Amino acid sequence: MLGVDYRRKNIYTTAINYNKEALEIAEKVENPNSGILRSMEVSYNSIGNIYILLEQYKLAEKSFKKAIKIAEKSKNKWSLSINNENIAKIKEAQDSLDLAIYYTKKALTIDKSINNHYGRMICYNRLGKLFIKKGEYSNAKQVLNDAMPIAKSVKNNFYIALINNNLGWVDTKTKNFSKAKEHFKTSLEIAEKKNYKTALTEIYTNYSEYYEQTGNHENALKYYKKYTTISNQLLNDKTSKYVNDLIAKYDSERKTNQIKNLAKQNEIAQLQLIKNRNLWAIFLVSIFCLLVILYFLYRQNSLKKEKKILTLEQDVLRNQMNPHFIFNALNSIKHYIINNEQKNAVHYLNKFSKLIRKILESSSVKEVSLQEELETMDLYMNIENIRFSNEIDYNFNVDQTLDLSKIKVPPLVLQPFLENALWHGLSSKKGDKNILLSVHKPSENFIQIDIQDNGIGRKASAKIKSNKTIKRKSIGIELTKERLNNFIKGFKNTFSLSFNDLFDDQKNQTELK
Repeated sequence: MLGVDYRRKNIYTTAINYNKEALEIAEKVENPNSGILRSMEVSYNSIGNIYILLEQYKLAEKSFKKAIKIAEKSKNKWSLSINNENIAKIKEAQDSLDLAIYYTKKALTIDKSINNHYGRMICYNRLGKLFIKKGEYSNAKQVLNDAMPIAKSVKNNFYIALINNNLGWVDTKTKNFSKAKEHFKTSLEIAEKKNYKTALTEIYTNYSEYYEQTGNHENALKYYKKYTTISNQLLNDKTSKYVNDLIAKYDSERKTNQIKNLAKQNEIAQLQLIKNRNLWAIFLVSIFCLLVILYFLYRQNSLKKEKKILTLEQDVLRNQMNPHFIFNALNSIKHYIINNEQKNAVHYLNKFSKLIRKILESSSVKEVSLQEELETMDLYMNIENIRFSNEIDYNFNVDQTLDLSKIKVPPLVLQPFLENALWHGLSSKKGDKNILLSVHKPSENFIQIDIQDNGIGRKASAKIKSNKTIKRKSIGIELTKERLNNFIKGFKNTFSLSFNDLFDDQKNQTELK
């Protein structure tokens, strides 16, 4: 029931998690009673309804069929009717009209056998709409006329509006325009008064078609625009709630990571304390024992502890970086949702999912190839570019003789430098905004990575920062330096970082070339 409650509040991820947890418990029961079987039906039905909202139709159908299988076992005809009607809804969305009619009639037969008036009303209305789509107008009128008395008897205004809309639609198709207008007016009056948004999308579409058929193109355009507006509102609400659910999820993970970090830092402190105690113990014992043997034993023990401390320090730094990176990306996607640009929002959500997968894959490793790091940074720049209205021209320039798959770096090591170029260099700049990331090999033992931008320069950026009322301390670069210091301890050569402004011959700040 927690899963059902969260679904009705449109918190989809949490709803699915609770329903799946319920199913895991129920499936362990060898001989489930009717109450447990009923809970399993509800869980599968709830998951299926969420997948319909997210337009994951194959997953939705799979969940509804599992619910039907359990309902057949428990002989729950009411559940059989609901889940067959839900599969009909999926088939209609997939334009499989014959299958949609088959599952609707199957649900209707069950509703008749148990005298379920509400279920018969829903099935008659859906059959009417399906028959209209197939061009079987006489069949459509018959079932819609069967649906209307039931809707009025149960006083269901939502279905009274929908049935009147479908009657208006079939009258439009059969050129009975005067009757069609009566139905549309009744339908529209109810839906707008009650603010039935899903019903209004169908009514506005069909009313627009009515005016187009009667030659009133101005009203046809008017109602089509109304359809577009409310359809966009529904899509935007669904997308926004889904993204907010993701943000809530990662906020919880961030708090969990903070707790883990504290535990690991405490373990580091304890290991340091043990190490210091060992030093004193070895110093005292070495007076009475052979110095060579004691030194060898101490050195071996000390190296093990230093290696464990180093691993824990790297884990702490990585856990500090990952939530920071994820939240910046999520907040970037909100730009398109706020501006009601659904296609762009969906497009960048897909990129975001790829980015999250890469981050999660790299979170359990201490190093990745430079090729993987550049792919991750490309996704990051695509998402950050949203807040710049895609004005940034971001390019790679990689020496073709290099094998990037063999060059190892800490995961997400380039992100703070790209972030600085974006928000300190380019965010206050007018005109062209460019970032160039170059990789080449200046000598036998070193790889050089340059990040250049044509921003306002460090002096101008520092001046802007000094004038701000609220001053935030940036820790991204400092964390990266610490990560690199730990990273190179296992390698022969060191690393260096340098920050330079670009100037022309007259010592004026120059544009990126």
